[in-house]
Amino acid sequence: MQDSVKYAKNGAIATITLNRPEKYNTIRPELLEQLDAALREANTDNGVKVIILEGAGDSFCGGFDFSDGLQHYDEIVEDNYDPGLDVNLVVNQYKTYLNQFMGLWRGLKPVIAKIHGYCVGGGSEMALCADLVVASDDARIGTPYSRVWGCHLSGMWVYRLGLAKAKYYALTGDWISGKEAADIELINFSCPLEELDERVQKLAEKLANIPLTQLISMKLIVNQAYDNMGLQSTQTLGPILDGIMRNTPEGREFVRVAKADGVKRAVTLRDGPFGDYSQAPVEEQPRKRSALP
Repeated sequence: MQDSVKYAKNGAIATITLNRPEKYNTIRPELLEQLDAALREANTDNGVKVIILEGAGDSFCGGFDFSDGLQHYDEIVEDNYDPGLDVNLVVNQYKTYLNQFMGLWRGLKPVIAKIHGYCVGGGSEMALCADLVVASDDARIGTPYSRVWGCHLSGMWVYRLGLAKAKYYALTGDWISGKEAADIELINFSCPLEELDERVQKLAEKLANIPLTQLISMKLIVNQAYDNMGLQSTQTLGPILDGIMRNTPEGREFVRVAKADGVKRAVTLRDGPFGDYSQAPVEEQPRKRSALP
């Protein structure tokens, strides 16, 4: 079985690669466990100054994995939903997936998320926990769970945007391109897909020229300012609301269709009226890295 996450080190730069390309690097428990281990390795190695987080294949991350009847998430889609146990799952620091997402934030080595293809749902929550985010112009970033079966988890869609934009995307679930995301300052930069690797590498090398102690001190002071704005309380409420939204009549129907007819059918019913994500015209879909010359 292939590793769900790969780790490589080149000088002062560590690269962590989500490695489920055939499944758009969607999130399963084993991927989160391996991500946690890779972040621990990079953050405990004093030879590493900068971390790059990327996705193998044609996308960064398509969110949580809804395939195979969701057996790998039985604890959150049980027919006999227990709200108390759900809260224990999503808020308990020994069980919640937020620890891995926030490992990008809490670990004091700066993390650059390199985004291409799809970066949606939980994938966007993860990427936006990084310190710097660089995307291809045609990447597609969004929270389709805003429409059914979810709620903001990390809060980073809120903290990175002003009120007007944060509320618009929270209410509509609309997707945006990497270029649009940079324009509204959800992320730092965008560039053509052909230039993405070089752009991120140069940024990582730029940071690697700075002393490690300077990097961790500057990251810590900026993070502290946002922690003081109530980040922790947002991350407590968000996953609890997410659990409730997974168990509304509409949320249960989404799961029923995904189990009975496959994820594609569930997603078609969700996004078809909006004409975006997988239901968008081909010319609006992100370009494939595998198709580059």
